[in-house]
Amino acid sequence: MRVALSPTPATEVAPVDVSVVIVTYNVREFLEQALESVQRASGGLSVETWVVDNDSADGSVEMVRSRFPDVHVIANEENVGFATANNQALRRARGRYALVLNPDTLLQEDTLRELVGFMDAHPDTGAAGCRILNPDGTFAPESRRAFPTPAVAFFRLTGLSRLFPNSPTFGRYNLTYLPQDEVCEVDALSGSCMMVRRDAILDREGAAPEASGDGAPADAAAHAAGLFDEAFFMYGEDLDWCYRIQQAGWKIRYTPATQIVHYKGESTKKGDLRYVRLFYGAMLRFVEKHLTGGGQSALGRAGSWLLALGLRLGILGRAAVAALSRLGSALAPPAADAGLGWIALAIAALLWSLPRGFAFDADFYAVVLPLYALALVLGVGGAGGYGRRKRRIRPVLIGAGVGFLAVATVSFLVPLVAFSRATVLTGFALGMVFLIAKRLLSRRGVTGPRRALVVGSSAEADRLRRLAQGRLHLDIVGYVGDRDDASGARGPEPGESVPHAGPARQLRDLVRLYDASEVVFAADALTNTAILSGMRALGDLPVELKILAQHRDRIIGKASVEDLSAPLVSAERAVAPLRSPLARRAFEVPVALVGIAVHPLLKPLARRAPASSLRRRLAHFTARMPSVLSGRRALVGYDPAGTHPPEAWGLRPGVVSILDTLDTPPTTIVEAHRAYWGYARNQSLALDLDVLLKALARTS
Repeated sequence: MRVALSPTPATEVAPVDVSVVIVTYNVREFLEQALESVQRASGGLSVETWVVDNDSADGSVEMVRSRFPDVHVIANEENVGFATANNQALRRARGRYALVLNPDTLLQEDTLRELVGFMDAHPDTGAAGCRILNPDGTFAPESRRAFPTPAVAFFRLTGLSRLFPNSPTFGRYNLTYLPQDEVCEVDALSGSCMMVRRDAILDREGAAPEASGDGAPADAAAHAAGLFDEAFFMYGEDLDWCYRIQQAGWKIRYTPATQIVHYKGESTKKGDLRYVRLFYGAMLRFVEKHLTGGGQSALGRAGSWLLALGLRLGILGRAAVAALSRLGSALAPPAADAGLGWIALAIAALLWSLPRGFAFDADFYAVVLPLYALALVLGVGGAGGYGRRKRRIRPVLIGAGVGFLAVATVSFLVPLVAFSRATVLTGFALGMVFLIAKRLLSRRGVTGPRRALVVGSSAEADRLRRLAQGRLHLDIVGYVGDRDDASGARGPEPGESVPHAGPARQLRDLVRLYDASEVVFAADALTNTAILSGMRALGDLPVELKILAQHRDRIIGKASVEDLSAPLVSAERAVAPLRSPLARRAFEVPVALVGIAVHPLLKPLARRAPASSLRRRLAHFTARMPSVLSGRRALVGYDPAGTHPPEAWGLRPGVVSILDTLDTPPTTIVEAHRAYWGYARNQSLALDLDVLLKALARTS
């Protein structure tokens, strides 16, 4: 493990009252707020603050060093866990007391003074905690707790603690039977805000005593419990620490004299499987470490054994639920498509049978039609229409065609399904319409360009940005890799057009923090080993993985190759077969008819609207629909008064120009041709809709 330490002066300084220790991981905004609250709460005290960063990818370290230069920073280059990171600072802290504090907290202005005063007034107290509030202002039950003995855990798991919160027997887990506004002795406190006495954890020489097998100090008379048990990665370490502090002869107390707000769980969401494993695994470790030893009675050991078994079963059960949930999420899109396919084929069968005066029996709808729907779904899946590509239109077109050919062939051989091939074609065509409509509707919630991170170098990220301009709906949000200047700082340097997001080791966190939908690996800047390792690391995330080819202007994906070059000769033959005139007219004619119908209603409304308003744009758009219906113009094409693309690319004058939707208008013919080439190579119904909506949404 490598760490980067902020320099600390070697000269002797005045004694410190409180050492505030904050361990942080990817919660920069919360950390900044917490440090500001520590500053405001430090009045009248000598306070030093330590921030231990567990390899955050959100610029937390840079923020602390620039905004809070007096704070001591320990910057780990890997996530070492909560316990280990706290110990790194606690070993160097000089305060009479140490406040272990979460980064997603907000201190009241008197919190440090009140806790220091309370500890001074109660010299037998090894650790103290205050009132913790939820973000909505309600009391957080974890402010004070009991150890999870078998009886306490049983009452908690069975719900008896919620039914009888005022009972000293049933309400012991969160001590709900005790008033919130009274000082009391408790078993354990929350690690989100816990003040500990230095003498309770370290001996007079400042060293942590070696712990025996059960976690208690080897020499109980030393009255030093030691630091956090680093076997706890996250969760449970505060419970274990309080237990050992008590075993060393100190009291654990709660005081309501001050309060904090805890936003809870910003680094780990409690619904995911990782949280389940960490939390319940920590509870299991605590039970096995402290409650199953030889000091327990036979009945107590049996109860602890049952509790440990219950925790193991709970981990397995939650893991099974999480796995089934992931499986259900993966099966939901094809199941929905199968249902739509069944409906479409059933409609086609009814349209064929009812005019002829007969009806298919129930077996036909229960057996035959599901097989037809399955063929449709298998065709779409075989064309790559699920997973990360579930909103794509092209796999539906390919899959429906393959499914039709397969079913039509089988219908020649199997009498049960051998009814009209025209019905089969109608059913698959209708199913294709249903599936396309479903995908277009699902896209309505997805606005803006695809957000992409480039793994490689600044030069390659800038090359992709220039290539994508006008041809891909792509927003290059940053590049991932080592900086040439080795500073590691975020943001663009002079001469860089794409900001530095972070180092490659933080790639998973960067994908989440930047909300990236695509990750492009630059082959010119990376070895194949690095590319494959990066892809393997992101394999379970909902993000598309692509490669920017070496020495080529191409992006290679799982089932596609996007050619970003604009060859004027070889391209002429490549564009023509991408989209047939029949497919284009099947979209343009209905839109033109609707536009002609609504234009008389829009025209009087547009007269009274500002020139840049949407009503004016819609009226201008619908006024051109007769030219679209006659075939003189396309819905999407080029402006006849501007730069024309090569004739062989098959583009026509359009009601909306492709160049009108660019963020930056082209300044040269080459840039305009690149935009036209990007549309020609990727033209589709979905792309036409995107261009039209973007053009109509512009108001200037």
